[in-house]
Amino acid sequence: MPTQTTVERLRAMRLRGMADALTVQQQQPELQTLTFEERLGLLVDQEWMDRQNRRLARLLKEAKFRVAACMEDIDYQHPRGLDRSVMRSLASGQWVQYGQHVLVIGPTGVGKTFIACALGNAACRHGYTVRYYRVPRLLADLSTARVDGSFRRILSTLAHTDVLILDDWGLVPVSVAESRDLLEVIDDRAQARSTVIASQLPIETWHGVIGDATVADAILDRLVHGAHKLILKGESMRKMANSTGYAPETD
Repeated sequence: MPTQTTVERLRAMRLRGMADALTVQQQQPELQTLTFEERLGLLVDQEWMDRQNRRLARLLKEAKFRVAACMEDIDYQHPRGLDRSVMRSLASGQWVQYGQHVLVIGPTGVGKTFIACALGNAACRHGYTVRYYRVPRLLADLSTARVDGSFRRILSTLAHTDVLILDDWGLVPVSVAESRDLLEVIDDRAQARSTVIASQLPIETWHGVIGDATVADAILDRLVHGAHKLILKGESMRKMANSTGYAPETD
């Protein structure tokens, strides 16, 4: 029978899943009837699952989602024009594989942030790296980075992030300097990485909130063309929750 020393050595080699599975095998005599290959297979399976779960936990933590959302918790009962089949297709993660974008548009309270974070959560489950930002915060961080010398490092990190979620797009006007920083981010990711935009503004008004018209043309050309568009409508789900006591997902 394996000794405690074996378990300790497995943990020392960071094979925590195998160590836990071996401990369980020691405590279940019926498993002693299995062949060596079968028992080894159980150990390897547990180690694989343990590593996958730890990787997912790390990806979710690094994403810094604004809300804890997942595709299974999306509310399709509220009339807001959300197509279940479209969301099922997006949940597959193929849009990330092909570097496609998703634009989530609608009035306040219809669940744009929740949907954006749910898409990010699904991407994490498929093993992709994700980062959530409110656009005003991203622009402030980029401005600070230009001063402290970390601008290129941040751009490199964002360029290698599989899915970038930009929430509150167009909430405040973007200055000329900020629009150029934003173009740097978008251009580095063009045709290779996916971006999710959540905005209260109709797409046709986006050009007007970006300070430099030429830069606006470049940004929108890279984001809007070929993107998946989720156009939401209806009454605020937050208002509905206040009036009925029912608390569905909201922004």
